[in-house]
Amino acid sequence: MSVDLKLYETIKNTGINLLLSVPCIMLKNLLELINEKNEIEHIQVTREEEGVGIAAGAYLGGKLPAILMQNSGLGNSINAIKSLLELYKIPVIFIMSHRGAEGEKIIAQMPMGQITIDLLKLLTIKTYILNSPGKIKDIIKAVDKAKKTKKPIAIILKRTLWGS
Repeated sequence: MSVDLKLYETIKNTGINLLLSVPCIMLKNLLELINEKNEIEHIQVTREEEGVGIAAGAYLGGKLPAILMQNSGLGNSINAIKSLLELYKIPVIFIMSHRGAEGEKIIAQMPMGQITIDLLKLLTIKTYILNSPGKIKDIIKAVDKAKKTKKPIAIILKRTLWGS
């Protein structure tokens, strides 16, 4: 089973029933699979904080939302995460490709890539790092934690997850 198919199946099996996404080259195959399968509602958004607002409303309407995005979008979303999701106890799952880290060729991605993990710690967002296919099962723990604590969580998809 491909890494992207395993990611997809695991996400689907957690009960996540709404995916919001911002384009990302590392998530390209996963996003194509989501659209092909058409089993989980998927909305493409133009900015990450737009996704946060839609996810919050969807959660209040009975959905379990996740946002697929690059880690660089975390900076765009800080205020919405702290003043909306945390304040009102809305457990949105952030599934982020980790751009600007190992193997990155685009220099503009590197500043945010270097601080992402520390920034998540500063924001007190529980973080799960998936750096190999064996870690994909941690998505289940992450989603369960978000549901129990009613807090946003982050799942970081490292480039090494895909073997590169």
